[in-house]
Amino acid sequence: MSSIAVDLGEASTMELVNAASSIAAELASRVAPESPAACMELTESLAAASDMHEAAISGFVGVVDRSREVQRWGFPSTRSWLRNRLGMRESRAKERLTLARQRDRLPEVTKRWATGDLSLGYAATIAGAVTRLDGEDCRAAEGILLGMVDREFSAGKVASFGRRIGDLIAERDGTDRAPAEARHGYERSWVDSTRSLDGGRYIKGWLNAEDAALWEGTLGPLAKPAGTDDHRDLSERTAAALTGVLANGHRATKVTVICDLDTLTGGTAPARLPDGTPIPAEQARRIALNAGVSPLLLGRGNLPLYLGRTERFATPAQRRVLETLYSTCAVHGCHVPGTLCEIDHVDGWALGSPTDIDKLALTCGWHNRYKHSNPDGLKITKSPDGRYTYRLPPPGLRTLGRTAPPAERPPPWSEAA
Repeated sequence: MSSIAVDLGEASTMELVNAASSIAAELASRVAPESPAACMELTESLAAASDMHEAAISGFVGVVDRSREVQRWGFPSTRSWLRNRLGMRESRAKERLTLARQRDRLPEVTKRWATGDLSLGYAATIAGAVTRLDGEDCRAAEGILLGMVDREFSAGKVASFGRRIGDLIAERDGTDRAPAEARHGYERSWVDSTRSLDGGRYIKGWLNAEDAALWEGTLGPLAKPAGTDDHRDLSERTAAALTGVLANGHRATKVTVICDLDTLTGGTAPARLPDGTPIPAEQARRIALNAGVSPLLLGRGNLPLYLGRTERFATPAQRRVLETLYSTCAVHGCHVPGTLCEIDHVDGWALGSPTDIDKLALTCGWHNRYKHSNPDGLKITKSPDGRYTYRLPPPGLRTLGRTAPPAERPPPWSEAA
């Protein structure tokens, strides 16, 4: 077996690349360990290292692209070189080239990516979002999207916000302007409808936050798949849901807006939707007064939120409170929507946990069963707003159906685990 000795501080970039290549070749030839837990831990560690390798590649590609070196070798473009010489698919070549061209405009992203604090997926998402922004807006977008990463939004969620990053910057700075076809601006909702030649209609428009909440509350539940045989995409299901409502086939609208009492009584503190979308105070007050929308009081109030040991199953009122606290499963890193989760007794019903609102959380079905089978396999913390966070130990510390015995347990997991 060959050995490699490299002084990281003194080695040239070429020597480091050669050493990394040799290690990668040796690692690729190894047989994977038999332990699934070990393979999970190794995969996570190697993926993080691969992301840092990608950060280095991005720098190399940037130099090649700026110098137009590829033309000397007969390639019409850098993307063509990436596709033909490195065997990349078109989408992958485009993503890598975008990262290379935007890294100098995203200093914080580049720094965090190179140190392993940001994954390739997040870096690529942010780079793709800023390609058409000027320098000032690029800096603003970097801060907004990194803030979402720090709040543990999934890469998919960051990508969806990234596609409308110009609107987000305008909303933050109060400089939003309506497009040419939006004659009423962004204060009032608007919808344009144009008849097609075959008798159908094309529809486009924009809804303000208040109307968007009604849209989500009414159509969201109706647009879910009807079953395993429902092969319609989300757009088709939404159209069917809208048609059902217009045909008067559905009357119940559920909209949840979270706000302080001061907001409802004239204050200026913004409210929010369960997914975190901010709602101006005046719009929250209009929603509270809107027929068919009832306020949700987060407290003992008139709702039976504290049932003690008299009832095992939570009430619909308790579930509505929990859905305002948990947009996703309580397990750190699990993105199953809270509306699809089960209600969990934090300390375990069988162990004496009461059915009180401050002793309940939302977990997906899988993690609910995992917690029941591994009562000591989760670290549970509670934030000042009353939300519980369940954290799994690193993969190497888990065993099937049990946790490691006391003698094998490491120090308490860090909050970043």
